[in-house]
Amino acid sequence: MAIADDLKKTLTDPTPLYFAAGTADLAVQQAKKVPALIEQLRAEAPARIEAVKNTDPKAVQEAVAAKVTEVFGSIDPKKLGETAQDLALRGVGVAAEYAVRAKETYDKVAEHGEQTVRAWRGEVAEEIVDIAGAVEPEPAREPAQEPAQEPAAAEASAESAGEEKPAAKKPAARRTAAKKAAAGTGEEA
Repeated sequence: MAIADDLKKTLTDPTPLYFAAGTADLAVQQAKKVPALIEQLRAEAPARIEAVKNTDPKAVQEAVAAKVTEVFGSIDPKKLGETAQDLALRGVGVAAEYAVRAKETYDKVAEHGEQTVRAWRGEVAEEIVDIAGAVEPEPAREPAQEPAQEPAAAEASAESAGEEKPAAKKPAARRTAAKKAAAGTGEEA
């Protein structure tokens, strides 16, 4: 039964949909910035290309060779094992930290998506009206006209007249999707 409850909770949780809506809205916001970036690159491109053309390939090769020699010269084979173990432990800590950050970011984007969906639906205006209604007191209403006869008196008059009251119908029970699927295949749930 726990699996069914987990599945029901998962399928009814709107957070992934809000996350998708938030992601789409953020993507649209970023896409609006693209034309300005393209113009900036167009303006900077000639200067960058000219700088690359004027660079001496031998000077770059010598700088890279010097850096590689420096890196390989600083490696101590004895400390390599300790360093590997230290890096592994740091990696676990960093992975845990990134998992927490990912969850926080997911929640922020989902919240942004929920706000976006509300804006799309126009629910933000409805919330403001609800808040204003809660803050402002409602005006006093006049009592409605009293019914001609009270329900208990109506039942008594119906019984005294010798009329039998028909039995109240019970509302039909709703079938769940699983029961409908089982009934459709001929199985009983």
